[in-house]
Amino acid sequence: MSMVDLIMPKLGESIMEATILKWHKKPGDQVEMDETVLDIATDKVDSEVPSTAEGTIAEILYNENDVVPIGKVIARINTNGNDSVSAQQPASQEHEEAEVMEEVPYQPEEKKSMNNAASGIRFYSPLVLNIAASEGISMSELENIEGTGQDGRVSKKDIMGYLENRKNAPKQQGQQMQQTTPVHEMPATTPKQEYTPTVYSGNVEIIEMDRMRKMIAKHMIDSQNISAHVTSFTECDVTNLVLWREKVKKDFEKREGEKITFTPLFLEAIVKCIKKYPLINSSVDGDKIVIKKDINIGMATAMPNGNLIVPVIKNADQLNLTGLTKQVNGLANAARNNKLKPDDTASGTFTLTNVGTFGSIMGTPIINQPQVAILAVGAIKKRPVVIETEQGDSIAIRHMMYLSLSYDHRIIDGALGSTFLNAVGKELENFDGKRGF
Repeated sequence: MSMVDLIMPKLGESIMEATILKWHKKPGDQVEMDETVLDIATDKVDSEVPSTAEGTIAEILYNENDVVPIGKVIARINTNGNDSVSAQQPASQEHEEAEVMEEVPYQPEEKKSMNNAASGIRFYSPLVLNIAASEGISMSELENIEGTGQDGRVSKKDIMGYLENRKNAPKQQGQQMQQTTPVHEMPATTPKQEYTPTVYSGNVEIIEMDRMRKMIAKHMIDSQNISAHVTSFTECDVTNLVLWREKVKKDFEKREGEKITFTPLFLEAIVKCIKKYPLINSSVDGDKIVIKKDINIGMATAMPNGNLIVPVIKNADQLNLTGLTKQVNGLANAARNNKLKPDDTASGTFTLTNVGTFGSIMGTPIINQPQVAILAVGAIKKRPVVIETEQGDSIAIRHMMYLSLSYDHRIIDGALGSTFLNAVGKELENFDGKRGF
């Protein structure tokens, strides 16, 4: 009998676990290569997991709604069609689990898988959370919606039906409390309590963090605790770049069928500078520095619920401006429509975030682990600046932009961080306004 392990796929550097939403196969079912076996969900992306072999499902190791660490064996496929298959119960604790396929420099404490229904914790898919956020449904209100899905999980149909009848039902108000008396002590039957309730004064509203927000908070704290964050700033004159884009954008869209934004232009400059300073494109593994030869640039993208995800442009150094534009637009649209695949957020080596999209002129971004640097670009603003020429100084209205680079001071010193940042700025300032596309 030849067995192939089906592994929970790597879903991005900052994602360490995924929730099983639905099994499309059961033990004994035939499966083709690349056929969908199950649906999974992370904090931000719903994805399908395809089969890595052709054969028969021999064993399923986890139940629906179980939270499974990345790299664990979730099923086994018998590739010998002549062997009989015994239907095994999911979530068996007796099977040896595979080690994580790719070691990363940080590993949050592993959570034990448990059925949400048994634990009393309800799981909400990113789609349901997006609808709730857009319709102003609080978590306390969401918890009161009756679910018809697996283990009482709220489905899209459930929340849409609730919204339809919402006008006829009393609105669930956010929990408001004005604490005027001390919190009563717990009964004598539970003498040891590690958690002491906080006494709130004034008129306040208490909002419970949802699972997505809790995970984001943990990832941010993990990054701050792992890397010695330093941020450097510079400004650059992007007038030539702005005028060139304005001049070619209609012809570009007509010829390529894609709108050209500033993002691929920024990425083009970053790629050129990473080639000059390859240590920026690295990670730390214990006391080793791992320099990545592939240049895979992540771009922070806003999702409908306001959260950010970082799809990755693989081998960005091998793409021209048109190729970068198509990759940027394709990944951004997939992110906004929750259509990203697990591989779309994996293997990033450097990250770009455009805080200018939201009106900020600069930012101090947090490093996307296990990378060692992240570049933020601010809003482009017209400002009067001093222009130095051979005929002397003059004042002119120019398109100016701030750049900020957060980097890991364990291996990126201030000299290298500032040099790389200024190199990107000069690359953008010296943009050839007469170039084609």
